[in-house]
Formats: sequence, C-alpha cells, structure tokens
Amino acid sequence: MSFLRTLSTRTLILLITAVVLLATGGAAIAVAAGGGGQTPPAKPLDEAIRAALAAPAPEGVTARVRFTNKLFPSGALLGGVGSALMSGASGRLWATNDGRGRVELQSDAGDVQIVWNRSHVSVYDASSNTVYRADLPKHEQAADKREPPAIGAIDRLLGTVGAHVSLSPAQPTDVAGHPAYELSLSPKHDGGLLASAALAWDAESGVPLRAAIFAQGSGSPVLELAVTGISYGSVPSADVDVTPPAGTKVVDVGSPTRDASPDTKGVTGLPAVQAAAPFAVTAPATLVGLPRRDVRLVGAGDSKAALALYGHGLGAIALVERKADSARPANGMAAGLPTISLDGVTAHELATQLGTVLEWQRAGTSYLLAGSLPAAAAEAAGRQLLK
Repeated sequence: MSFLRTLSTRTLILLITAVVLLATGGAAIAVAAGGGGQTPPAKPLDEAIRAALAAPAPEGVTARVRFTNKLFPSGALLGGVGSALMSGASGRLWATNDGRGRVELQSDAGDVQIVWNRSHVSVYDASSNTVYRADLPKHEQAADKREPPAIGAIDRLLGTVGAHVSLSPAQPTDVAGHPAYELSLSPKHDGGLLASAALAWDAESGVPLRAAIFAQGSGSPVLELAVTGISYGSVPSADVDVTPPAGTKVVDVGSPTRDASPDTKGVTGLPAVQAAAPFAVTAPATLVGLPRRDVRLVGAGDSKAALALYGHGLGAIALVERKADSARPANGMAAGLPTISLDGVTAHELATQLGTVLEWQRAGTSYLLAGSLPAAAAEAAGRQLLK
C-alpha cells in the first residue's frame, strides 16, 4: 500500500488501465462481435468448459487488436492525457505458452508497450517517455500436462459461483472467424455499478477470445480489447522480449505484496485500531446506510492506515484513514484530479462508469474513500464523515 501513495495520479491511472489490459491481453483475450463465420455445435456450459480445459495449448498467439477505453472521463481528466492507454488505440499482441507476452498500442500521442513474463511486468508510455516496472507474485511452475477436472467438479464450481453470479448458457458464436463459445456473467446482488461481463473462448483450442466489462445503464463495454485478426503458432522471442529506448525514465512500483508490520498485525476492531493509530480514526458504524463489517490497522511505519469496509460484494465501500502528510499538502496521488467542495472542504474526485474515488484532508487526517458507486453517493458518504 505504501508505494501507491508516492505515485502521481497520471501514473496510477495508467497503471490501473494497464493491469486491466494485461489481464485480458496476457491470456490472448480480445473483444469482438460475432462476424457471421462458422459457429460450433451447441453444448452445455460444463461440457464446453471442460473441452476448453482439455484442449492442447497452442505454441503461441499473434493478433491484431483494437483497445477502447471508456472508463475514465475525457477532457477535464488530467488535462486530456493523450496516452494510448487512456484514449484507446489499435495495435498488436504476442503471447507465448511459457508465460511471456507483449501488447503494443499505437497512437498519435506515442506508443504504449506492455511486456510481461512470469516474474515481472513493464509498461512503457512513449507520451511521457517513462517505463513503469512491477514484480509479479511468485507462483509454482505448472505441470506440463494435467488432467482436466471432471464434469462433476466443474458443476460444483459453477454451483458455487452461481450462488452469487447469474451465468448464461454457453452461446455458440464466432470471434474473428474462429468458432467460439460465449459466457455472460452478471452479479445477483451487491454489484455496484457493474452490470455484467462477457467471456468467450476458442471452441477448438480453448484460448480465451472475448472479454468485456459493462457498466449499469450502458449498452457498450466500458473497456474493450478487440481482435481484428488472430493466428496460432510459434512466437519468436524477439516479439516478446523487448526493452524501452535508451534514456527512458524508469519508475519502479515495487511488488504487489501487502505491507507487513509486527505492530499492526492482528490489530482489528475499532477500539484497538483507535488506540494503536497515530492519528484520529473515525470509521463510523454505518456509512450512507451500509454497516461497517470490518476495521483494521494496516501498513507499517509512517504508512500505517486504518482500513474500514462497509457493505458486501462489489457494492462495498472502502475507507482508508491515515495521518496527513504535511510534505504533500496537495493530497498526494490525487493531486491531479478535479476538485469538488464537501461542505467547504476541498476534495479530489475520480468518477468513472464503474466507481468513484474521493480523497481529502482534515484536521491532520487524510481520507480516501472508494467504491463501485456513483459520484453523488460517494460525495454523500464524504459529507457524512465530515459531520
């Protein structure tokens, strides 16, 4: 958590977008409407999933892609940043079967290169001549070949997921001329601003081919990575092992591991957190009608913070309180965001189609509120905390 506080707003938003794009691109996922090509035979969802898991993995993936980003507000946000990650762009994707890959997006503002392997990921943004690097969580090497789960095991998993998410049947379709099955998912309750997500995969190879995220009230995806052409086969190392130009500024965002400290471990419950925190902790029992379900002390040293969670599911609200940093009076990473007034207190706000983030300072304490809720609801929660 501590390294996030040192990032600029531009850096943080670019990285959030890159993570979403990597999560799709790293698996050769792309979004595209059915093109009227050949479709596979109808199958029950469990059988379609098992067939995908049993299919032999291709040696590699090469694709032409088009990325569209409607998540963040345009124009006023960050002065109209022209990065391809913010405005969308066309480009290419390469992925190998040993965990390496690259997405290249091209725009008038300059290219973006997202390169990854099993140990780290880097995002090069030509518009700022900066590369952002981060370590990835360590994981065990997968076995060369494992038996796919039985139909019964898949049914049990679908039953568990189905208790919280509505699942559509496996819909036969095609993506970029490849026969595919598509699955739509939507939260049954506490979905916040998320309406649904869609996933499709190649009926023959099992490779994911479609991913989309839809917000409430919108008929088109808020994030989209579209494939205009895709092929399978060996990918040369030169296509995935690339380095940024000489003289590029390097920003190391560290590891995604959670900050750990012996003096904050196990400090839970409002009385214990208030006693241990070096700042005044508010964390009311309810926030805009949502009950507080957890509060704990996290972080270490000067980065200690009180984390309170309200509500459940995707509609939950997270509230982070920490000692205000007098050396960063402009509210740190939110300084580049538009400002609003919360009963006379200046707050920085990032409002998107999937959620809102607010940050402000008062009486020596810094507050960050985030959730999948409209800006008006987030502002109401902020005003409640100011009373």
